[in-house]
Amino acid sequence: MTVVTHLLQKRPQLRQRLLVFDPSGTWMRQWQNQFAAFEIPHLRSPAVHHPDPNPYALRQFAQSRSRELYPPYDLPGTLLFQDFCQELIHRWSLQNHVVAAQVVRIEPIKQLRSRFRLWLDNNQSIVARRVILATGSGTPQIPAWVQKIAASYPHDRLCHSRHVDLRHLQLHGETILIVGGGLTSGHLALGAIARGAKVILMSRRNLQEKLFDADPGWLGPKYLKHFWAEPDWETRAELVQQARNGGSLTPAMMLQLRRAQRQGEITLMEKCQVISATWHNAWQIYCDDGSQYECDRIWLATGTKVDITAEPLLAEIIERYPIPVAKGLPVLDKHLRWAGCELFITGGLAALQVGPVARNLSGARMASERIIPALWKPSIAFSH
Repeated sequence: MTVVTHLLQKRPQLRQRLLVFDPSGTWMRQWQNQFAAFEIPHLRSPAVHHPDPNPYALRQFAQSRSRELYPPYDLPGTLLFQDFCQELIHRWSLQNHVVAAQVVRIEPIKQLRSRFRLWLDNNQSIVARRVILATGSGTPQIPAWVQKIAASYPHDRLCHSRHVDLRHLQLHGETILIVGGGLTSGHLALGAIARGAKVILMSRRNLQEKLFDADPGWLGPKYLKHFWAEPDWETRAELVQQARNGGSLTPAMMLQLRRAQRQGEITLMEKCQVISATWHNAWQIYCDDGSQYECDRIWLATGTKVDITAEPLLAEIIERYPIPVAKGLPVLDKHLRWAGCELFITGGLAALQVGPVARNLSGARMASERIIPALWKPSIAFSH
């Protein structure tokens, strides 16, 4: 959405040539589902970060709803942000630009330089001159011990956080192990406690308390000047990892978790890792510090990993236009374009150029500002 609003602001005439593919056929369905499934009350980013080119648009929209901006930095409430994005869709006339289909393959057309055939999950295809990949957060990261579980177990008893939907769960009297120390684990813990469960929250290191997932210095020249001056891509990839430094919890979330801990509703296990788990109508958990636990469910709030080489969509692009890769991140040009073709990438995969906030709302704006100048006349034609 951010890329599209920035594109139309600069080149309104491109509206007729614009197609967005999403399996849901609507804007931001995955975002809405995830926020609802985790019962997240507000965003982590301040009100200036959103998909509209005008940084103050959300504040103006929220004038009569100031209670829905949360301290300390006016963090927009989930419903407020959702309503704002709906208003954005209507204001920019975006409602009819999403095609309900999933792109399953991007094929560079050999005879036509700088043309792609996008294969859809309904066996149709479309030819495009420019393609922007904005696919979100990567693939779930699954710990090694999960692969070693010998006996079969009900799939709802061990799953990645991406597959947890608190709205449909009855958890009274259950014990739930949540693995991971990021904000997702906090939301899931509070949701489970609210449904009468006892929670064990286990993190491989001490829980980190931070307002934002990356230091605000990464939004401007304070840190980015040094980052962009770094010529070695592997070093840049390391800087991205260090800046994000795994998951962290906001001070407000830590406050709620400590309160729940005092009330005996949650056990916080820091510097502790699962080494094995066995299933016999309940989980028996063995940890690296010698401790053992029994629980009814395991939720893996272990995040996602971005790796361009494991992205099936891009297999043919990589083969036709090989480019350097550092720690799974592609080396793109300054416009976030794949060398040799007119494929652009935004989101976490653009981190070597945009920096550690590439996967955030602020990163989407920074990416759009790089991509838009390189988009001139995308032409799109349907075919079967």
